[in-house]
Amino acid sequence: MGYVIEGGTGPWEVVIGLEVHAQVISRAKLFSGAATAFGAEPNSQVSFVDAAFPGMLPVVNRECIAQAVRTGLGLRAQINLVSRFDRKNYFYADLPAGYQISQYAHPIVGAGVIEIELADGSTRSIGVTRLHVEQDAGKSLHDQHPTKSYIDLNRSGVALMEIVSEPDLRSPEEAGAYVRKLRSILRYLGTCDGNMEEGSLRADVNVSVRKAGEPYRTRCEVKNVNSVRFVMQAIEAEATRQVAVWEAGETVVQETRLFDPVRGQTRSMRSKEDAHDYRYFPDPDLLPLVLEAAWVEDLRAALPELPDARRTRFIAAYGLSAYDAGVLVAERATAEYFEAVARGRDAKQAANWVTGDLFATLHRMGRGIEDSPVSAAALGRMLDLVADGTINGRIAKDVFDAMVESGEGPDAIVEQRGLRQVTDSGAIDAAVAKVLAANPDKVAEYRGGKEKIYGFLVGQVMREMKGKGNPALVNAALKQRLEKR
Repeated sequence: MGYVIEGGTGPWEVVIGLEVHAQVISRAKLFSGAATAFGAEPNSQVSFVDAAFPGMLPVVNRECIAQAVRTGLGLRAQINLVSRFDRKNYFYADLPAGYQISQYAHPIVGAGVIEIELADGSTRSIGVTRLHVEQDAGKSLHDQHPTKSYIDLNRSGVALMEIVSEPDLRSPEEAGAYVRKLRSILRYLGTCDGNMEEGSLRADVNVSVRKAGEPYRTRCEVKNVNSVRFVMQAIEAEATRQVAVWEAGETVVQETRLFDPVRGQTRSMRSKEDAHDYRYFPDPDLLPLVLEAAWVEDLRAALPELPDARRTRFIAAYGLSAYDAGVLVAERATAEYFEAVARGRDAKQAANWVTGDLFATLHRMGRGIEDSPVSAAALGRMLDLVADGTINGRIAKDVFDAMVESGEGPDAIVEQRGLRQVTDSGAIDAAVAKVLAANPDKVAEYRGGKEKIYGFLVGQVMREMKGKGNPALVNAALKQRLEKR
């Protein structure tokens, strides 16, 4: 048995399903021509349709539909050539029409699958139930005035894709891997930017617990979780709460809850609505959405290489481990950067530099790889200098750091700072002789059988040469001297 919550009556299995809301990348909203830019002044991107003025009619944005179909194709899902928009009726202050135009019984995308990779190297297939398109609501602001709430309708009408998983997930780790993989696919496709901190990707987490072999028990939905870390924490907190409820002889009530990351707890928000509570009915202002099969196939033909395919190719073409390939393909920009560095070079060495020194630098600077201080061309050129013997691996570290600091290319840094590798046998022999003369006791120990001393002596020679000695030539000269009695 995998991840379980231990209770007084023994282990409990956790059952998880996710509903991920992904904001569609498009310049206009789903049913209006209003802009969708993030961070605009409140209520500055609102059309009469978004504000639900009487008599305004929605017009479907073709690009939003294309983005949904691309996403469905990327999820290896069924594309429904005929789908329908419904009205989902509920009242909230930031929903001016009193209903949301969504899809329910006839979504644009049907069943699909997402392959996730776990830390132990195993993989799992997680079912996708459907993807449907809907318009977002506005935003209520409760912290701008001591007694009033403000409404910003900039987000009202923005196109969303709701991607619903099957209840196939069984641990916080699997849920985290699922969200990361889904976000990666969306970014590769260019259908959602995946910025959870801006709210363009958020998850509703459905959690229940059960004993092994039991049917599903009552689930609760944790609403609007906006980071992978919080998704994992919310699952653990909610599952632990439900186990405690069941073991106290009580019953878990189906409801919607919120996750408080400060307290690490979920709290009740409202009783969980069922579909009939929303009084779904076909939107009378919108005809059924009918797609041409040829148009869908054109979209399929234009899809980019997706993470799973690229990972397989990296393993086969570059000889990378499954782990390294997985790290490099997680983000499209990282995969493209790596390929630019690795092309025509030692791919494993390129992978080590990208996932090691470059990643550490980007993390320290708080930058993404798109804003890297060292371009792929510059890093590749530096590896060329190592390969042709101009610099050694030790000096390459200094050159890389200098590139980060100055923005200059590796050739200029090597010349300006005199970092060329020393291959002159006379200079190397002189450094070796000096080190051996200064460490007669170590030489005696090595010749007496303590072979570990050799590493110390190599280090001293390299130090004497300020790191610029050719390692192979230094080793050869040192061994030759030590073998002489």
